[in-house]
Amino acid sequence: MVISIIIERRKIKMQNEFIELIARDRIEIPLSSMYQKMKKSKQALARDLANRVKDLDGSEFESERIFAYVDRENKEKARGMKEAIAEFSAEHPEHGAILQRKVEEKRKIAEEHLYFGVNTGCRLTTDDYISVMRDLGLSETVARNLYPDLINVSRKLAKAREEDRRVIVGKYAADGQAVSEEGELAN
Repeated sequence: MVISIIIERRKIKMQNEFIELIARDRIEIPLSSMYQKMKKSKQALARDLANRVKDLDGSEFESERIFAYVDRENKEKARGMKEAIAEFSAEHPEHGAILQRKVEEKRKIAEEHLYFGVNTGCRLTTDDYISVMRDLGLSETVARNLYPDLINVSRKLAKAREEDRRVIVGKYAADGQAVSEEGELAN
């Protein structure tokens, strides 16, 4: 009797945990989809804006509410595995030490960043945020209902950072050739 009660409680507990897992999975799918859509549109917009800012004198933009500038930073980046393995295979197919050396070899990469933010004393409006949420496919009502909670979380996270935001808008090898997001030379 006692054992069957314990077993039943465990089953109920596991059932509730599975229900939670299923709910998390079902909620993750649309959130992930919106995140991917947001990330893709943000990157495209940032690249476009960076190119337009670079066309300005001094690669800076400033308005009443917004500032932005483009900066290129040089970094050392590990050579890509595909590139190193292909080079190694062509040169020395039997020597593992040579492969290791090529994988560890560094090359100079320049990353181009678009820095941006809101000027001191300025804020984005509720409608600025609602418009972006509507672009993600949310209705006006849903966007307005989600806005207060999303902005509160965003503000709490922003207080921890206290820095200009930036997004990588391009990567270039030392010779100026574009590099893919994975670090491979673009063809």
